Amino acid sequence: MSLAMTKDEREKFLAALHVGVISMEDPGRGPLTVPIWYMYEPGGELWVITDRDSRKGKLLKAGKRISLVAQTETAPYQYVSVEGPIVTVEPSHRDRDTLPMAQRYLGEELGRQYVAATSDEREARGSIVVRMRPERWLTVDYKKRFTA
Repeated sequence: MSLAMTKDEREKFLAALHVGVISMEDPGRGPLTVPIWYMYEPGGELWVITDRDSRKGKLLKAGKRISLVAQTETAPYQYVSVEGPIVTVEPSHRDRDTLPMAQRYLGEELGRQYVAATSDEREARGSIVVRMRPERWLTVDYKKRFTA
C-alpha cells in the first residue's frame, strides 16, 4: 500500500496552514534550512517573504532552486516536500503580500496589528517576495496505513 499522496491531496495539504521549513544552497556549507511562513494555492507558485539583506534573503536572491517541507506535528504523520526553481524575486508590498501572509498565520486582527507594528521596520530593511514553481514532490500520509 502506497503512503504517497495524490496530486490533489498534496496540493491541498501544502495549501493548508503549516509553518514550512525551507532549504537553499549555501556555497561552502551545508544547505541553509530554516522555518518560514509561506503561501501556496493549488496549481500555483509557492511564495515566501524575507528581508532582502538577511542571510536567507541573500541566498534566495542568488539561488536557482529551493526546497520546502510542511508537516503535521501529531501522529499519524503527514508531510509534503516540494522542490523547484525560483521564478521571481521582487520587493514585497504591504497590502498585497505582507498583510495576507500575517493574517494567514496570526488571524485577521493580530495579522493587522503585526503589520502595523512592523511595517516601518520591514520597509527600512527591504523585504522581498520569492516565488518558486513546484516541480518535484515527495509526500507521505501515514493516515493511509490506519484507514485502509
